[in-house]
Amino acid sequence: MSRSALVGNVTAMLADAGFLVSDRCAVRPKSFDLAARRGDDVILVKILGNIDSFDGATGAEMRRLGTYLDATPMVIGLRTRDEDLKPGVVYFRHGVPVLSPDTAMDFFVEDVPPLIYAAPGGLYVSIDGDVLADARKQRDWSLGRLATELGVSRRTVSKYEDGMNASVEVAVRLEELFDAPLTHPVDVFETEEHRDGDSTPEDPEAGPDDKPLVAVLTRVGFDVHPTLRSPFKAVSEDDERREALLTGHSEFDRTAEKRARIMSSVGEVTRTQSFYVVDRAKRERVDRTVLIEREEVERIDDAEDLRDLLRERREDVEEPA
Repeated sequence: MSRSALVGNVTAMLADAGFLVSDRCAVRPKSFDLAARRGDDVILVKILGNIDSFDGATGAEMRRLGTYLDATPMVIGLRTRDEDLKPGVVYFRHGVPVLSPDTAMDFFVEDVPPLIYAAPGGLYVSIDGDVLADARKQRDWSLGRLATELGVSRRTVSKYEDGMNASVEVAVRLEELFDAPLTHPVDVFETEEHRDGDSTPEDPEAGPDDKPLVAVLTRVGFDVHPTLRSPFKAVSEDDERREALLTGHSEFDRTAEKRARIMSSVGEVTRTQSFYVVDRAKRERVDRTVLIEREEVERIDDAEDLRDLLRERREDVEEPA
């Protein structure tokens, strides 16, 4: 399957699952291909044939964007260089969950969450330690008896009951022994436990062309988070209101217009505003993305001035639900 066809299939699947899906981020470089929202759940999706091409820098940017936009970064892919991704399994690359299209279909459309995750050493499941302990006690089995049945140590059984994850083989054997479900599904929207305690990667340094705009926005009261692989140059957060703005800048040409349209679409999904700074603007906006001339930005005194300007130029645009 071509990557273009895969992107189309994933887009259609998310739409069928009730997501509002952004336009494809058809600019390079790009850390994600689509943004999608269903209710309060927002995802940033990278779509790949071979997930081995997903590198650490892209993973770091997706995780940063997830923090700033209150979204879950995610990769949907077909295979590694060695094998196809297994259905019902969540993989991880650089702290980002990775699903096959079948797993994503089950999760988003059929509401069947994955039970298995891949980690160094094999495939694992999360054991509900309290349920396991109750089941063992109801059988009047000691830790030692259960350890013998599983072929593990008594200490290992104790750790399972304390919440340690188990291999798929052990989980299957446990459920056979007690004839009851004992596992937790993988919460694709909450995957911190699989990141080995890694905090959100630090922001990259702004590029030389970006620093003047970063300085202006910082002066008027924004925390500016530069990006390197997104259709926008930065995510800017108001110090007081903590609301994100997608921010871009360049000469206004066809590429800039394309980026502004993508920013508009992503902003609608993530419930954020977007603005694009240009040298000269012949109109006030591109879709929902407000165009602001560089001289106007330099005259802004504080964050509320900027928000008033954005509001004025978007006043006849319907706000996203």
